[in-house]
Amino acid sequence: MKRKQALGIIETFGFAAAVEAADTAVKAANVKLLGYELAKGGLTTIKVVGDVGAVKAAISAAEASAQKVGKVAAVHVIPRPHDEIDIFIKSKADSIETVPAENKEDANIHKFNESDVKEKKEEEIQEVDQDETSYTCNLCKDPICPRKKGDPHSNCIHYQSENS
Repeated sequence: MKRKQALGIIETFGFAAAVEAADTAVKAANVKLLGYELAKGGLTTIKVVGDVGAVKAAISAAEASAQKVGKVAAVHVIPRPHDEIDIFIKSKADSIETVPAENKEDANIHKFNESDVKEKKEEEIQEVDQDETSYTCNLCKDPICPRKKGDPHSNCIHYQSENS
């Protein structure tokens, strides 16, 4: 006879708190993360399964860590869920596994090409270098001004003291 696993549910306001809860739950006890569901109003539900003791420990730890990041709306552990509620447990909204894309272009949407990232960083560095070399004074940004960043304001040719 197959032993039924317990179901643990934690519902948070915000996705960051839900990710924190899921991470803590799977690290705290021997449970399996079934997935998450996003609801309107910013609610996110995390579902885990495992032995009753492990699920209770995981959900308790997840609740504590999620409260540090955001707000927890509800937590619940069902020791032996009935077979007829499997439709709620394993819904289509679970998103742990990636869904294959229709074409290969869609499959690469979230993947970054390492060479593109390096080129982008180099372009940004060059832009910053060019901006810094076009002037020396960070107050007036006049290339003629002899003042350098860190020098007293009075060295700037455009600086006017209150006594003048």
